Amino acid sequence: MKTFKLVIVGGGSTYTPGIVTNVLANKTEFKLNELCLYDNNKERQDTVGVIVKQLVQKMDPNLKLVFTTDPAEAFTGADFIFAQMRVGLYKMREQDEKISLKYNVVGQETCGPGGLAYGLRTIYPMAQIVDYCEKYASKKYWIVNYSNPAAIVAKAMHMMRPNARILNICDMPVAIMELMAKILGCDVKDIDVDYFGLNHFGWFTKVRVCGEDRTDELKAYVKEHGYLPPDPKDCERLEPSWKNTFTNAKYIYNMFPDYLPNTYFQYYLLSDYMVAHEDKNYTRANEVIDGREKHIFDTVHEYQKTGKMDLDQFRDVHGEFIVDVAMSLAYDQRRRFLVMVKNEGAVANLPDDAMVEIPAYLTNKGPEPVRVGKISAFYKGLIEQQNACEQLICEAAIEHSYQKALMAFTLNKTVPSAMTAKKILDDMIVANRGYWPELK
Repeated sequence: MKTFKLVIVGGGSTYTPGIVTNVLANKTEFKLNELCLYDNNKERQDTVGVIVKQLVQKMDPNLKLVFTTDPAEAFTGADFIFAQMRVGLYKMREQDEKISLKYNVVGQETCGPGGLAYGLRTIYPMAQIVDYCEKYASKKYWIVNYSNPAAIVAKAMHMMRPNARILNICDMPVAIMELMAKILGCDVKDIDVDYFGLNHFGWFTKVRVCGEDRTDELKAYVKEHGYLPPDPKDCERLEPSWKNTFTNAKYIYNMFPDYLPNTYFQYYLLSDYMVAHEDKNYTRANEVIDGREKHIFDTVHEYQKTGKMDLDQFRDVHGEFIVDVAMSLAYDQRRRFLVMVKNEGAVANLPDDAMVEIPAYLTNKGPEPVRVGKISAFYKGLIEQQNACEQLICEAAIEHSYQKALMAFTLNKTVPSAMTAKKILDDMIVANRGYWPELK
């Protein structure tokens, strides 16, 4: 059986234990000869690595495990690279959100000015990862990218590194499909969807369960309840921000009932409502810092004191999805997933160079996109505006252009005027000094 060297870029991420758990749970089908965690933050990676060591010891004790900050050591001979960088960590996400909210504009990690700021931080580090792979990795390497903002990263890499073997994915549609499965009383693996859009900017057009179209049944539920799970106990376990997010889907659907929305549309279509209900002093970044981040590091500290750790807690959808994608690429399984691809006519009336998120069959040569056909004026207009915004922020990074950055901020649907766009951009330039390319 062929074995693989896997590198997790952003090894210090709190998502790393979930990914490792799911990789090792599939060790019979997706066997590793080496697992390497790579991060430029050694202290953070070593801390998360305490959990990873215990997972490997329990699930695949003979596996070679490496932690490194050296790109040559990490990428030499790598077959798969799972990228999940967060440039600037949650400290910078908090700045992105709070600067936006200061001007009564949506404060969010991937949408609005926050997403544009995060994109400007991530474009060049991702290009560097591609360059390391080209220099050191296996000739048939695959980068499976989870790093946000995925839409901007996908667009930028197509422009800057068009020959890179990189597949950009997002687990939000999968998370929504998990909710759909609960609503429809089925296993998520039995659900198949049709979908079109950009990342965090798309619509479900059909939902099938074991081949049976159950879209209308699902629409009737979402009209009344959004994506809230039907079991009250599941609702009780949701963080408040997610509870609101899944509820907001019903408002969007009731206004635009053609399709079922990705939940991120709340930031674009309900932006004034979102800002009005946001705590400007305690944003989603703070919620994550005090939630998942704290839990992971508390788990390590407790283990170091007591020698005890519950390893069963780390399996999650985030980890399952990226492993399933990698296995389809590795073994030419031709499984159907929602991924980001160059449009090239898949959505007939969108630009060919748009990086659309649509169904594709994943082979060992890469994705084979499913043709979507033409979309109607409202959805086309929304997507073209967002695509132009993302195109401009990529060009701003590549050309070091303040003017194009301002155009991108102005064009974003969450921003009410060019004057507001300029104030936010200027504040973010100061906050992101040392992270962004210099804009002139």
